Amino acid sequence: MIDLNADLAEGYGRWALTDDEAMLDLVTSANVACGFHAGDPGIMRRVCDLAVERGVRIGAQVSYRDLAGFGRRAMDVPAGELADEVTYQIGALQVFARAAGADVAYVKPHGALYNRVVSDPEQAAAVASGIRHAAPGLAVLCLADSAMHQAAGREGLAVVAETFADRAYTAAGTLVPRGTPGAVISDPHQVVRQVVALARDGRTTALTGEPVPIRARSLCLHGDTPGAVDLALRIRKALQDAGVRLEAFV
Repeated sequence: MIDLNADLAEGYGRWALTDDEAMLDLVTSANVACGFHAGDPGIMRRVCDLAVERGVRIGAQVSYRDLAGFGRRAMDVPAGELADEVTYQIGALQVFARAAGADVAYVKPHGALYNRVVSDPEQAAAVASGIRHAAPGLAVLCLADSAMHQAAGREGLAVVAETFADRAYTAAGTLVPRGTPGAVISDPHQVVRQVVALARDGRTTALTGEPVPIRARSLCLHGDTPGAVDLALRIRKALQDAGVRLEAFV
């Protein structure tokens, strides 16, 4: 059994990046951009409405305040300020989720913030604090055994371990940095093979060739890459053919 999540609502004004409607037909959880790296009120409302119509769980995709860099630029934000900005983003999405007849069920950091809280205890603690202030019952989607995982546990938040369909791993079980050749897997056949191994067997192969055990309850499908919908269709079918049940984690 595994959850399929995707980063959605990643547009702004007249600019659109993800095919939200098509991806919502394929995933079980939607990470909705909350306006800091992408997303505006209209997009957030629409994606929440579509998610509820399809029975897809709604999650807040929180990030550094970085529209120009799509939330992928490293930033040094004071812990107190970061905690407040995380709370703010969750609160903004919660309004639209409730208007659609649901609630925000979980939180996932995005981009540079996601990478930072893998190993930075202070920033991870700030994110966890911001989530708890918004709603203590929220789950946190993150890499297993990361600083974020540990900080969320200290705040009494439920933690859901995540893995990635199209990202390469290091021998230590962390994501290969995006700037490294081979960090993003572009061959659809290789992506599908990795996904099935991750979901069914709990393992993958590091970029450097070592076997890597991966413990995860949710699988991230990137919606902002070329051919994302077709790849998501292939992944969904391959998982079902392998006997893996697709089900949201909350």
